[in-house]
Amino acid sequence: MLNEELTILNKIQKHLKESYQNIGDSMIAGGIDNMEKYKYMMGQAHAYLRTSQEISSLLNPKKEKKNDTERPENVVDFGRPKS
Repeated sequence: MLNEELTILNKIQKHLKESYQNIGDSMIAGGIDNMEKYKYMMGQAHAYLRTSQEISSLLNPKKEKKNDTERPENVVDFGRPKS
């Protein structure tokens, strides 16, 4: 059962990262035509990132919590090619 749960969490995390990247791609492509849309998309991106970070923290409780000023390793950069 534990293996199935980890698989589901990994799929959710992958989906969150893809959604985060899609928002960045849309923003770069000029998909924002007003401030309300910009704020909405930034809110979505923040929610995806925080949720992904929380899942990572749950999966890796032994890792020390990073300083808030450091960039998390699991962040997808806007405009950077996917590896």
